[in-house]
Amino acid sequence: MNLEHLTKSYQGRFVLQDFSLELPERGTVCLFGPSGCGKTTLLHCMAGVLKPDSGTISGLLGKKISYVFQDHRLLPWATALENIQLVLPPEQKEQARDWIRMVGMGAYAAQKPGQLSGGQRQRIAIARALAYGGDVLLLDEPFHALDQTAANEMMSLLKSTSADSLNILVTHNRQEAEQLSDFIYFLEGPPLCVLSAQRPKSQ
Repeated sequence: MNLEHLTKSYQGRFVLQDFSLELPERGTVCLFGPSGCGKTTLLHCMAGVLKPDSGTISGLLGKKISYVFQDHRLLPWATALENIQLVLPPEQKEQARDWIRMVGMGAYAAQKPGQLSGGQRQRIAIARALAYGGDVLLLDEPFHALDQTAANEMMSLLKSTSADSLNILVTHNRQEAEQLSDFIYFLEGPPLCVLSAQRPKSQ
């Protein structure tokens, strides 16, 4: 995926300004930087949630994109299981039960989001994104509502289920970046810019 000369502003304030970055076909890339620097805006542009004011994003044509947002975005009137089933074709609905078990939420399948804690809702959101699958997985602070044990479990699950896709992790948690990523871009902003890049020491 190539991001070329992206610009996005809000009321005259540039969040992205002539931002360019080349991303691999697969593996996990971390966009590491402080809150408010422009990371989420960049992800929204990649996903098509936002349209940049100028610049181009290439390499996504025909690609299937899955997204774990900062907020869970579960449908409040649907059960935890139904929220996962909704992203699956009819013939694959039963697979939702496997995914809900994999995130440790099998016992809560019949509960609606309002009956779950923030961490439990985030587990369901992760299960939904993984069930949907795809070529590109966008992860915007996906573990922020989880304690460390749960976060480690979800990171292990992501590693085992999305090795063949391009995973773009946004975080300001250094441990998450080091543990999950193949490559880390250190960012600041706004406007968003790359300070440096490195492979985690564990790589």
